Amino acid sequence: MKTIPYLLIATRFLFSPIIFSLAYFNGEKSQFVILALMFIGLLTDIFDGIIARKVGVSSEKLRRLDSQVDLVFWLSIGFAAYYLNSDLIKSEWKSVLLILIMETLCYIVSWIKFGKETCTHAWLSKLWGLSLLLAFTYLIGFQKAGWAFDLTVILGFISHLDVILIIFILPKWQYDIPSSFHAWRIRKGKQRKKSVFLN
Repeated sequence: MKTIPYLLIATRFLFSPIIFSLAYFNGEKSQFVILALMFIGLLTDIFDGIIARKVGVSSEKLRRLDSQVDLVFWLSIGFAAYYLNSDLIKSEWKSVLLILIMETLCYIVSWIKFGKETCTHAWLSKLWGLSLLLAFTYLIGFQKAGWAFDLTVILGFISHLDVILIIFILPKWQYDIPSSFHAWRIRKGKQRKKSVFLN
């Protein structure tokens, strides 16, 4: 049981080059396979943390690994969406660039302050992950952007801003910080309660 969280993370990591390759070499023929892998990957992301806490193996190492694999996984889906709908993605290049800049800023700010990458697993980031699932379903499955894409961009900007605030507020590096409000409570010396929403 203690190896299951690592196996789930490894599964998501292995999905990444498969998704990329399917989009690059098979194009639209593989769109539903890519969507299936995306949904399965999200399920592995949900259950790796739940199982890790249940069996007592949730640790800094596991959480950092989970965060970095999440980044690789969603980037692979992003590249897949580009290969399948390049004109549509290009038409939204400003929004895509904004999210990439915000993601990069999170890492830069965290490395400058703590010498480590960010690993907050914040609530707003989880909400953004769900919006990504919806947006990529529209992009890959139906070749549409629309409101789902706009919602993802808005939530992406807000969630990254929350992460940056968490980094600025925290007195020292920590993982699994639900929000900037929780970071403020930690800075004030108030005990942080564990949340069932942390994956």
